[in-house]
Amino acid sequence: MIESGQIPTQSSAKEEVKEQQQAAETKTEAVAPAPKTQAPASNVPVVPGDIEIPVTGVRKAIAANMLRSKHEAPHAWTMMEVDVTNLVEYRNTIKDEFKKKEGFNLTFFAFFVKAVSQALKEYPQMNSMWAGDKIIQKKDINISIAVATEDALFVPVIKNADEKTIKGIGREIGELAGKVRAGKLTSAEMQGGTFTVNNTGSFGSVQSMGIINYPQAAILQVESIVKRPVVMNNGMIAVRDMVNLCLSLDHRVLDGLVCGRFLQRVKEILENISKENTSVY
Repeated sequence: MIESGQIPTQSSAKEEVKEQQQAAETKTEAVAPAPKTQAPASNVPVVPGDIEIPVTGVRKAIAANMLRSKHEAPHAWTMMEVDVTNLVEYRNTIKDEFKKKEGFNLTFFAFFVKAVSQALKEYPQMNSMWAGDKIIQKKDINISIAVATEDALFVPVIKNADEKTIKGIGREIGELAGKVRAGKLTSAEMQGGTFTVNNTGSFGSVQSMGIINYPQAAILQVESIVKRPVVMNNGMIAVRDMVNLCLSLDHRVLDGLVCGRFLQRVKEILENISKENTSVY
């Protein structure tokens, strides 16, 4: 009040003291610990017959990671069609002998993972991660593969996939998937992934848009191989084995040009697989 140029009277001084006491009481109430309140209940109505399923820790972790990916990474999407007729013929020719010799199935997915790992080596920008003020281009090519159970999704990692044969990749896919379904997968086996390949075609999907496995920069969905009529270079129509490769990318890290070239290279590798130039060993 003095600073404002007003001279306090006796009555105004009493009022000021009273105001200070009230302010002190208010401050004491403010610093007192607030009573604990329960988390707000869900606003989803529940009627008789509905089933309430508690959210497991694994499901919460999946939800948090997917939500973070969608919120932080600006997703873009592109797709490329690939003629894998020669690959299908080659694999079907050797699968029985392979199973008898090696003791496990030779899946199409192993060929796709190998092709992707080879293309990543040629286009290392795809093997990168966003790190705020910089982009980290990873040296190792560690392929994450999505493996689903009845109530959860796990993403084990094939380390240094570019250094492994199709046989080696196939064996590791089978072993990791077996550990997931038996509940024996360790946390170490889910760490270090740099790029994800998802075998969505295993349940008949022909087109999908994956959510990027944060903090990676891209995820490739390998869709179902289906027979379709295709117009060949000579103008004739032939029935071919075709597959869609669907790529979701983090547009902070990657642009359409490099992603298009990467997919084109994967397509080239897959379309040129044959008994004459591709060994599974």
